[in-house]
Amino acid sequence: MATIRILPPQKLITCILPHGIALDVLQRLKDEKGIIEASTNTARGMGRLTPLAHRGLGEQAEKDILTVIVSAAEADEIFAWLFGIARIDRPHGGLIYLTALGHATPFVLPELPQAVPEAAAAE
Repeated sequence: MATIRILPPQKLITCILPHGIALDVLQRLKDEKGIIEASTNTARGMGRLTPLAHRGLGEQAEKDILTVIVSAAEADEIFAWLFGIARIDRPHGGLIYLTALGHATPFVLPELPQAVPEAAAAE
């Protein structure tokens, strides 16, 4: 039975961004910082001070949710970098927050047998 390897302390950075920003930030995380422990999702929501808030209930805007897992040692640096890259400091720029993770483990895909080409399998 394989043992589970626990990683050193990790932190989770979550960004709630205007729709259309997260994929660019995700690409820059990979290219500029070498971070691949990240994902994006979409959600719908309405902020208290957004232009849609004054039009009435029920009108919501699509948001991008970007989550990034980083080591505790580099969390503050990546947090500040994301804050600037995602332009969260502008009006309606979004929200960013940092939380500690209790435990994190690496996700490793199992070794899979090589696929046999269909032409070779038919012979």
